[in-house]
Amino acid sequence: MQTSVTFKNIETSENLKSYVTNKLEKLDKLLDNPAEANVVLSVEKIRHITEIKLIGDRLNLNCREESNDMYSSIDLALDKLEKQIKKNKQKTRKHRQGPRGELKERSMQEVENPGAAGSGEAYSNPRIRVQNIDYKPMDIEEAGMQLELTPDNFLVFTNARTNQINVIYRRNDGDLGLIQPLS
Repeated sequence: MQTSVTFKNIETSENLKSYVTNKLEKLDKLLDNPAEANVVLSVEKIRHITEIKLIGDRLNLNCREESNDMYSSIDLALDKLEKQIKKNKQKTRKHRQGPRGELKERSMQEVENPGAAGSGEAYSNPRIRVQNIDYKPMDIEEAGMQLELTPDNFLVFTNARTNQINVIYRRNDGDLGLIQPLS
């Protein structure tokens, strides 16, 4: 991590600079990508203030702490920054998973333990994922509109006209396709 330490109303101290740098190196392990840290250490009357600005790829965090001792204000600021980093990582992880993350996790559990899913079938191939779905009667146009509203690439439904199970899917060219039984 690239670190710059600035001193305001306080004499430059190599001990403080190395202390901040060492602590930030430990935080660097929490980050996925390289980051730049700008640290400002200042004294106003009896308050010792630490301000840290962390800038990285899709990351912009700020924290400010003050206390009666410079080392304790540094520690408080770094604790606050660590919480922000963890919160940001968790938020990013949750955002990447999306609403289908739980569905994928449940499907993989069903493959590993098919009896728990109630399917009664055991698969020896670990590449097969079992997913139980509910399908309801609707016409083809309604199924197409329903598919457009979901992030999924297909929708299983009962065709209201034929009373048979159909699958409508999103094709690579952006159009929709329909799979239906012959008879």
